[in-house]
Amino acid sequence: MIRNIQDEIIRLKKEKNICILAHSYQAAEILEVADYTGDSFQLSLMAQKTDASTVIMCGVRFMAETVKILSPKKKVILANPYAGCPMAEQMDKELISAVKEKYPDYTVVAYINTTAELKTICDVCVTSSSAVNIVNKIDNKNILFIPDCNLGAYVAKQIPDKNIKLLQGGCPTHAKITEEEVYKARKLHPDALLLVHPECRAKVTEEADYVGSTSGIMDFAEKSDKKEFIIGTEISIAEHLQYKCPDKNFYPLSIDLVCNNMKCTTLMDVYNSVRGTAGEEIILDEKTISDAKKCIDKMIELG
Repeated sequence: MIRNIQDEIIRLKKEKNICILAHSYQAAEILEVADYTGDSFQLSLMAQKTDASTVIMCGVRFMAETVKILSPKKKVILANPYAGCPMAEQMDKELISAVKEKYPDYTVVAYINTTAELKTICDVCVTSSSAVNIVNKIDNKNILFIPDCNLGAYVAKQIPDKNIKLLQGGCPTHAKITEEEVYKARKLHPDALLLVHPECRAKVTEEADYVGSTSGIMDFAEKSDKKEFIIGTEISIAEHLQYKCPDKNFYPLSIDLVCNNMKCTTLMDVYNSVRGTAGEEIILDEKTISDAKKCIDKMIELG
C-alpha cells in the first residue's frame, strides 16, 4: 500500500513539474519520494536550483517561507498547514522592534528558525552550522542573537570577545533534554560517542563529543570509524542513520526528542499535495520578500 502511494507521488510530481523538499526529521517514507532532503536552509538553496514550477515543503512553515523568499516566482506549498515551529513563533516583529529601540547599537542576528516577517527587521541570518562563523565575521562587537538562547549561548562561548545579548527562547524539544539523561545514556552505552545539536542546553553540549547541525551530526556519524553513537537531536535521525549505516548502532539520547510539528506531515499529505487537493500555498507580499531576503543575503555574503 505505501509503495503504491509512493509510486503515484513520483508519477504525479514528474507529470506536474513538482519538486518535493523533505527536512531530515521527516519520516522515511517521505524522504524516499523527496527530490532533496537535508536541513532547512540547504533545502531552500536546492529549491532555487530546480526547474520545477511548484515546490512542496515537507517540513514546517518558516522553512516554506524561506523557500518562497529565495524563489519568489515559484509556487510554494506547505504539505501540512498545521506544521509550525514553536521556536519561530516565540518572537514577533513587534517584540524585537521594541528590543531594538532599547539596544540601538546592537546587530540583530536571526536564526533561520524565524518567521519571514521577523526576518524583515533583522540584520543577518544564520544557521546552526554557520552561526559561529557568521557572528565572528560581524564587525560590531554588540550582538542581539534571537530567538534560541541555547544556540546563542553556544555561539557566545566560542566567541568570548563578542558581547552577545540573548532573549529567553528556543526549541522546546532540544531544550528539555537534561544532563541526567546524558549520564544515563553514557552509562547504558559507554563506548558510544555523544553527538548533539547546539539547540540543547549548555550542560548537555558540554558533555558531547560533537556539537553540530542535523546534517553535521549525520555526516560525522557516517564518516566516523566508531561503531556506536548517542544521537542528541530529533529522534528520527537515529532511525535514519541506522538505515544508512546498518553496521553501526545509534541510540536516541531521549525518547522525548520528538518534534510533533515535524511528525504531523504524513505521506498522504504529500500525496494529496501533489494531487492539488491539500497543502497550503505560501503567499508573501513583495516587500516582505525583499526585506526578509536582506538578512539572508548578508549571511551568504559573510558565509
